[in-house]
Amino acid sequence: MELRPGYKQTEVGIIPEDWGQDSIRNLASITTGAKNTQDKVEDGAYPFFVRSPIVERIHSYSFDGEAVLTAGDGVGTGKIFHYIDGKFDVHQRVYRISNFSRDLDGYFFYLYFSTHFYDRIMSMTAKSSVDSVRMKMIADMAIPLPPLPEQRAIAAALNDVDALITSLDRLIAKKRDIKQAAMQQLLTGRTRLPGFSGEWAVRTVNEMFEFLNTANNPRSDLTDKGEIEYIHYGDIHTRWASFLDCGTEVLPLIHADKVRNVPFLEDGDLVMADASEDYEGTGVSVEVRNASGARVVAGLHTLLLRGNHQLLADGFKGYLQYIPSVRDSLRKIATGVSVYGISRSNIKSIRIRLPDPPEQRAIAAVLSDMDAEIAALERRRDKTRALKQGMMQELLTGKTRLL
Repeated sequence: MELRPGYKQTEVGIIPEDWGQDSIRNLASITTGAKNTQDKVEDGAYPFFVRSPIVERIHSYSFDGEAVLTAGDGVGTGKIFHYIDGKFDVHQRVYRISNFSRDLDGYFFYLYFSTHFYDRIMSMTAKSSVDSVRMKMIADMAIPLPPLPEQRAIAAALNDVDALITSLDRLIAKKRDIKQAAMQQLLTGRTRLPGFSGEWAVRTVNEMFEFLNTANNPRSDLTDKGEIEYIHYGDIHTRWASFLDCGTEVLPLIHADKVRNVPFLEDGDLVMADASEDYEGTGVSVEVRNASGARVVAGLHTLLLRGNHQLLADGFKGYLQYIPSVRDSLRKIATGVSVYGISRSNIKSIRIRLPDPPEQRAIAAVLSDMDAEIAALERRRDKTRALKQGMMQELLTGKTRLL
C-alpha cells in the first residue's frame, strides 16, 4: 500500500510521521485486584470492578486514581473495559492498568486499548474464543503515541461523544420508566383519560380471541429463498417489543410446501410465544401491523390469536401482556423446569378487565406516542454510537488530525 505523504508504516499500522509507538509495559503498571465477587455490597460507597460489564459496589477501596480495567477471564474476556479516575476496588481476575507515564493520556489509552485489544488476543489463539488473558498479552501490546496535546484533544473529543451517549441512555431509561408508570395507571383503569367514564367489562381470553393454527418448523427449515415469511418464537423474545411491522421488518423465509394449511397473518393479530426460559418471558407477544399483501405465518412455539373487533381495538392488543393481572395469570399457568410453557387451553380462561374499544384506542394512542419518542431517542443514540466508531477510526490512527 502506498503511503500518504507524512505517514509511516509501523507495528501498529500506518500512523503520522510525528507519532511514536511503545509497548504498554513501558507506559503503565499492570496489576490485578485482590477481592472476590462475594465481597460486593449493595449500595456500597465505591465502584467494584468484577468480570462483568456491570460495575458492582463495595464499602472498601484499594486504589485511588486513574485506571483502565479489563476482565482477565470469563465470557467478557477481551470485551469488557472500564475507565475510572477516583477511589475503587478490583476483583482478583480483573487487570488494572494505571500509573500512566507522562507520555500517555489515560483516557486516550482507554480508547485505543478497548478498541484494539480483542483483535490482539484473538490473533494469538487458534480457537474462536479465548479463555483467559495473560499479563504478557497486555504488557507486550504496542500502542501509537501521538504528541501528548493531540492525545488530550482526541480524548476530549471522544469523551464528549461518550457523555452524549450516556445522557441519551439515561434519558431513554427515564422515558421507559415513565411509560411503565403510565401503563400501570392506564391499563388498570386507575387513571382515566379525559372523556371516558363507566365500568370496565371483564371477559375471558376465549371470549375476545379466536385461536388459529400455527406452523411448527425449526430454524433449520428456514431459508433465504422461501416464498413465505415466518415468525419464530425466539425472534419474539429478542427482536421486537409489543408490535411487529411486517412492512418494515426483514423476516426469515420458508418454502410454501412446508407450511400448508397455516393461515397468513392479518393486521391486528396477536402472536404469542408459548415457551420461555424464564418467567419474565412467559406469554411475550407482538401485535401484527401492515400484514396486508404480505404472506406471513406464525411459527414454532407460537400461539396465533385473532381478536374480536367488537371487543378489541387494533393497536391495543400489543399492550395486553403488560396488564399486571395478565402477567400474574401467565406466570401462574406456566409449566416446566428449565423452559416454561403455556398452551391455548390454559390461557383461554384468563380473565381481563378492559374498557370499550374507543377508550382502548385512546390509551393505545398515548402509549404509542411514548413508544415513538423512545424509538426516536434510541435511533439518535445508535447514530451517535456509529459516529463515535467512525471518529475513533479516524482519530486513533491519525487519518484525521485535530492539531
